[in-house]
Amino acid sequence: MPRVLVPILLAAVLLGACSKFDDPSLQPAFDPALALKPQPKAAVEFDANRNLFFGDLHIHTSLSTDAYVFGVRSLPEDVYTFARGGTIEHGAGYPIRIARQLDFVAVTDHAEYMGQARLANLDVPTTRRPLRELLLDGSRLSITLAWAKTTSFIRFKGFGFGVDQPDPVVNRAAWQMTIDAAQKHNEPGVFTAFIGYEWSAFVGSPSVHIHRNVIYRGDEVSELPFSYLDSSRPEDLWAFLQRENDAGRTAFAIPHNANLSDGNMYRAVDSDGKPITAGYAAMRSRYEPLSEILQVKGASETHPLLSSLDEFADFEIAGVVPSVGEVDLDTIRGSYTRDALRLGLQLSHKEGFNPFDFGVIGSSDSHNASSPSDENNYHGKLPLMDGSAGLRTDRATVLPPGATPVTRWGSGGLAGVWAQENTRESLFDALRRKETFATSGPRISVRFFGGWLYDEGHSQFMPDLVAQAYASGVPMGGQLLAAPTGRSPTFLLVAMKDPEGANLDRVQIIKAWVDAQGDSHEKVFDVAASGGRMPGSADTKGAGTTGASTAGAGTLPPVGNTVDIAAATYTNTIGAATLATVWTDPEFDATQPALYYARVLEIPTPRWSTFDARTLGVEPMAPATLQERAITSAIWYTPDVTSTQLVSPNPHGL
Repeated sequence: MPRVLVPILLAAVLLGACSKFDDPSLQPAFDPALALKPQPKAAVEFDANRNLFFGDLHIHTSLSTDAYVFGVRSLPEDVYTFARGGTIEHGAGYPIRIARQLDFVAVTDHAEYMGQARLANLDVPTTRRPLRELLLDGSRLSITLAWAKTTSFIRFKGFGFGVDQPDPVVNRAAWQMTIDAAQKHNEPGVFTAFIGYEWSAFVGSPSVHIHRNVIYRGDEVSELPFSYLDSSRPEDLWAFLQRENDAGRTAFAIPHNANLSDGNMYRAVDSDGKPITAGYAAMRSRYEPLSEILQVKGASETHPLLSSLDEFADFEIAGVVPSVGEVDLDTIRGSYTRDALRLGLQLSHKEGFNPFDFGVIGSSDSHNASSPSDENNYHGKLPLMDGSAGLRTDRATVLPPGATPVTRWGSGGLAGVWAQENTRESLFDALRRKETFATSGPRISVRFFGGWLYDEGHSQFMPDLVAQAYASGVPMGGQLLAAPTGRSPTFLLVAMKDPEGANLDRVQIIKAWVDAQGDSHEKVFDVAASGGRMPGSADTKGAGTTGASTAGAGTLPPVGNTVDIAAATYTNTIGAATLATVWTDPEFDATQPALYYARVLEIPTPRWSTFDARTLGVEPMAPATLQERAITSAIWYTPDVTSTQLVSPNPHGL
């Protein structure tokens, strides 16, 4: 504690931090009389060719200890009020409301000590006085001291989840509150409320997150959540999930955004440091069909150090692992999904099994009972850390540089799911088969199919386009069977802009493959672009196991930039509303295992920090703009795979 406070106090004296900080983002105060109720919405009709639904499967409330001590007082009921268009109170005491309703949500409070902080009579700054008063009446010095004391408490109590001794009675009551709220708000056809929680284990020294969100398919759930107090080994979590599924309580786990895992999320060894076995791979593949890759704490698709020639790899990169410090190649390998997908191909080629054949989603990891994924409506993750524009931009405190990573955090993400209808069962099964994609917040629509028979005509908007695509190939998350002689895989890709968002810049297909020597490679292909720009790709080879990527030679020029930074606005005078193409891999080798996924980029728009700068009347931090995106689950090609090898005896694939 003294080591944390001494430099802060010295900085406070030097900067004259005893004056208050005027933060307009804290106004107006929440008024229950003005709060809007959840808004009614019509049911979506069943569609055999799939409807697109957007949701967030990673939201916390005050039942999570870290949320409570940082000022959150909301409960699971508030999550559903917010997701369905109602107004709720932010932890800092102002009203928040989502611009457009979500289709599905999961409350995922930390399983460890669930609900206990609310009853533990904790002595932390946010229990001594309301957070709103602390922020409005306190000086930069007092706010900084409150931040430091709370952060020290979190570290002392085991990264925010410990209180005293776990009380199973309290945990059971909190779990029942979570279940009851989901049951109350689940409305088949209209809105899906999944029952879930976060298993919040740590690994290594210093400890880093290897968290997972557990999501149930129905209303049959465990008596208590499985927490790291039961075991901190992922293998034991999967064994628990197997017992749950055997008992008819169908569930799976979704790994938390891995960018801050210090290389521990996607390792080639098990929890004991031993090489992965076929049994390990089968359990991981079965019970972790997805990974979260876009959220408040940044992106984990890839990293510039891993994909050095991917010009769009540097997107919302966190830059620092809080318990480790600055990242390097050793700390990021095993922390990013493209690298993990490549490792999976290598293991499949060498060992005959693949533990990393997962799909992808985005979510928020909000601890405010909300989903803050809109850049112009961002309200942070943990109120005392980033619950106001002043806190998020390091202007309401006198923290030394690098003391908090919140200036590098993103605004969150959303999960896009192609399912027949908006029910727990239909959505869960779509998640399990990986017919999913991640977005950084916008509601971009992406269809991605792979097959052997598509032609240019399929990129036109014929009435039965989607039905033909399903009949002739596989969607995102699917597996292509052995290649017909002389054919290369062809991919149908249709992307549409968010109806209320920015135009599209381009669509890309990222390919990864393994050569005869067992080395993996990656390559980025621009396959369609706005403004008449012609995609192109060089006939060059990837860079093997070092992780470098190969971009196309004929790299597209930038789409342009219409952002007015001072006003935090942009115009859709560039870009396209829709981009569609049929693309055939020009470098296909039928003997090489490969995977393909799509990435859709918007034109540049203002970042959340630029909206905050406008609110505060200051210059925005860099970057002032960003190119938001959607990233699909992959389609895999495995030589010599037959249809009989792809049949699962379990109707839910678990």
